[in-house]
Amino acid sequence: MDNVVHIFTDGACSGNPGPGGWAALLRYKDKEKLISGFTKYTTNNRMEMTAAIEGLKLLKRSSKVILVTDSKYVLQGITIWIKKWHKKDLLNKPNSDLKNIDLWRELDLLNNKHHVTWQWVAGHSGHIENEIVDAAAREEISNNR
Repeated sequence: MDNVVHIFTDGACSGNPGPGGWAALLRYKDKEKLISGFTKYTTNNRMEMTAAIEGLKLLKRSSKVILVTDSKYVLQGITIWIKKWHKKDLLNKPNSDLKNIDLWRELDLLNNKHHVTWQWVAGHSGHIENEIVDAAAREEISNNR
């Protein structure tokens, strides 16, 4: 699996909604890059999605990716629910009441651009990379208050 990009993501919110941070750790062979960001008023789910989106957006060409998230919302949304949404054309309906539709549209495009294997890991379980992105997301909130 030498040609696989590993992306570890997390999002955090202080209050839900409230100030939020996100982070993604990208690893390809022996190179790593940690990115993170802040939103003044948001939800935890939006930050979890943003972390995955921003990580995938960094890839310059179609890539094989293993994306690890601690968000069942993101994992189930992009691997299960999205199929129903496509059948009902919910992502294209202007009056759709689908929450976070803007981010689902973007994540869906990126997911289809790349060959992504989605994996879930329990948050705060000692998974090293998950702890790194969790700390980076929370640091964004602390630094921007």
